[in-house]
Amino acid sequence: MGKRTPLYDLHLAAGAKIVDFAGWDMPLHYGSQLEEHHQVRRDAGMFDVSHMLPVDVSGAGAQAFLARLLANNVGKLRVPGKALYSCMLQEDGGVIDDLITYFFAPDDYRIVVNAGTAEKDVAWMRTQAAKTGANVTITSRRDLAIIAVQGPNARAKTWAALPGSQAASEALKPFQAAHWNGVMICRTGYTGEDGFELILPAAQAADVWRALAAAGVKPVGLGARDTLRLEAGMNLYGSDMDETTNPLESGLAWTVDLSGERDFVGRAALEAYDRSRQLVGLKLEERGVLRGHMRVVTPHGDGETTSGSFAPTLNASIAFARVPAAVAIGDTVEVEIRGKLLKARVGKLAFVRNGKALA
Repeated sequence: MGKRTPLYDLHLAAGAKIVDFAGWDMPLHYGSQLEEHHQVRRDAGMFDVSHMLPVDVSGAGAQAFLARLLANNVGKLRVPGKALYSCMLQEDGGVIDDLITYFFAPDDYRIVVNAGTAEKDVAWMRTQAAKTGANVTITSRRDLAIIAVQGPNARAKTWAALPGSQAASEALKPFQAAHWNGVMICRTGYTGEDGFELILPAAQAADVWRALAAAGVKPVGLGARDTLRLEAGMNLYGSDMDETTNPLESGLAWTVDLSGERDFVGRAALEAYDRSRQLVGLKLEERGVLRGHMRVVTPHGDGETTSGSFAPTLNASIAFARVPAAVAIGDTVEVEIRGKLLKARVGKLAFVRNGKALA
């Protein structure tokens, strides 16, 4: 038996197919992964992502500590509630995890890390704090749950479910958060749609889930979450990047701040990297389904898919692939599927945003 979130019993009651994900018993779908995918693109769906871990970093040295710990620069965060996406790196530039950091004050931050790397992440943070003598307190918050509400109608239905929350969150811009009635309302997500991620006391999670359901928000499992994030061009840790790859070859150069002289863990390795590989999007032009770890044949050498699936919004098969840097957007490459080489078109990583195909 795996670990269970505070919403586990509600998933069972809704008929969810439960699977293991990073040691947690999580809902894969509630009957139809395809319908759940379209529900998020067209209306509003909710995900239990309580297996992810909020980590509070506080103390007089918090800002300096995070400035060294993360590849992106927390010094950019000046407005309370503002968030930043970043990678946490090894000295060799390998990605320990990708995460979101929320700023509330120079001595008060919250980081949300991935489920499969949570223990490793916290251990790394504490090792780095001890190594540098940082004046910080690092607190794992397993007393909190996280519910993501995503889709074009997600915000309106969240406000209907949580009367009074609109005043606190209507003005939030993407990657901003606000506290309301014990709930941290974050305008973030992992689907390419608008919406919120609600971080709240675990004891309140079931009541909020029921209120959202009563407002017309339908539950969505991890299966649709994966196809949604793939269409949106959002990396999955362990598939599209890990400790053996760096952000520059993983489509995440935009999350690395090499300006100025800030000395963060992994900077020297990134500056020395030859940028010989890149992560691109592929759209299959023949019949078949792209998956991870398929050989990609290009005129500049072979590459490999890292994630792939059928994309319901596009009615096509898509993938991310790590290929030689000389491969250009618009090129045609070949992917080996069951011993056959099938043609695929190279594109940008993001295929869908706000329900619309980008190419």
